[in-house]
Amino acid sequence: MRVEVYGRLPAVITLDDLAAMNDADQHGHRFELSPEGALSVMPLADSEHAVIASKLITWLVLAGWSADHVLQAAGIRIPGPDGSGGRIPDLTVWAGPRPSGVWQPVAGLVLVVEIVTPSSAATDRMIKPREYAQAGIPRYWLIDRDVAQTVTLHLLGADRTYQVAAKVPLAWLLQTAPADHLGG
Repeated sequence: MRVEVYGRLPAVITLDDLAAMNDADQHGHRFELSPEGALSVMPLADSEHAVIASKLITWLVLAGWSADHVLQAAGIRIPGPDGSGGRIPDLTVWAGPRPSGVWQPVAGLVLVVEIVTPSSAATDRMIKPREYAQAGIPRYWLIDRDVAQTVTLHLLGADRTYQVAAKVPLAWLLQTAPADHLGG
C-alpha cells in the first residue's frame, strides 16, 4: 500500500487508524501496532502459510471447537504503556464467541498462533511472545516453516513469561486431541 491510498499518516496512530489502513489496503498487507506505538507492515501470506492455518482450523473444528471460537487473522488489543497496540495473529482460539468489532480484548483468549515467514521471523520469535505474555494470553504457538513444520507450544508462567512446553512436528500435533494441549 502506498501512503497516498491511506492519506497522510497521523503523528500518533490509533487502533481506529490502523483499522482504516487495513481496510484501505488492496494488496493483502496487515498493519499492526505494538503497545509502544511502532507500526509494522506484514506482507500477504503465501499458500503454504494458508495451508498450515487451514489444517489447524480443521483440526480444531473437527474436535468440537465452534467457528465462533476459532478465528483466522482477527485483531486483538494488546495493552501497553502508551495505550493499546493491535496485533493480528494468524489464528486465535477463544473460550467463547467474540462480539463483533475489529479489535478484541484479550479476555477469553485461550491461544494465539503465529506461522513464521521470513519477513515476520524476528517479530514472531521475540517481540510478539513478550507482548502476548504481558497481556496474559495463556498459550502461544509458533509454527516454523522447516521440513517438519515444527510447532513450539508455549505456556504462560506465573511471572508472565512463556515457557516452552513442547516442540513437535505439525503432523504429530494434528494426530492428537486439541484438549490435550488446550485444556477442556
